[in-house]
Amino acid sequence: MFGVESKVNVSIMLPSVVVEPVRAAVAPLVGRTPPIRQERLSGIHNPWGATATLTDPWAFLDLCEHTLLVDAVASLVGPDVILWDSELYLCADDYDAFVKAGREGRYWPLESLAGAVALVPLLPAVVANVIDVRQISANTLAQLSPETPLYVIRYMPAAHRFSRDAKLPANRLGMEEQPLVNYTTRPLWLVRGKDHAGNDFVTGFSASAPHWASW
Repeated sequence: MFGVESKVNVSIMLPSVVVEPVRAAVAPLVGRTPPIRQERLSGIHNPWGATATLTDPWAFLDLCEHTLLVDAVASLVGPDVILWDSELYLCADDYDAFVKAGREGRYWPLESLAGAVALVPLLPAVVANVIDVRQISANTLAQLSPETPLYVIRYMPAAHRFSRDAKLPANRLGMEEQPLVNYTTRPLWLVRGKDHAGNDFVTGFSASAPHWASW
């Protein structure tokens, strides 16, 4: 079970059975030389994404869809929940810098910002924090161990529409500041309830054919 600490922050203990496969998948990525560029760790839960060449995305997806985690998200954003992104930070300190620069929420492809961010430190005993994206700040990260890998999962309420329009200001800004990340083609998972905004749940669920396949 989880306990509501405030209207913007929920803490839960995640069972090791769902966290250990993720820790095992992350271990070979830590300390790689040269280091992995951060953009390559975006969308790491997506079996049809580029990160599938780095690790096993299914372990990450299982964690994203875990009932306890979705329960906590639903307590903040409502009963209808969409998983739209996740990102691995090999050092929590890197995510801390990302937040301090005001970048969390800056690229969310929604007309009006809404949703929750789940912060999952990859430690043996995992207490995850689920935070309203509009309230996240450096203060919410104060308890994180700087050198610990951190898994960041992003959810949105299914009452909002995920825009795949490249001209949306958030999408344009994201492509300028994160050139290897394209949210407009990301697949969406309805992990709880019903969609109320006519979201596109088809795009992104098949890999592009390699160029040589047309030769």
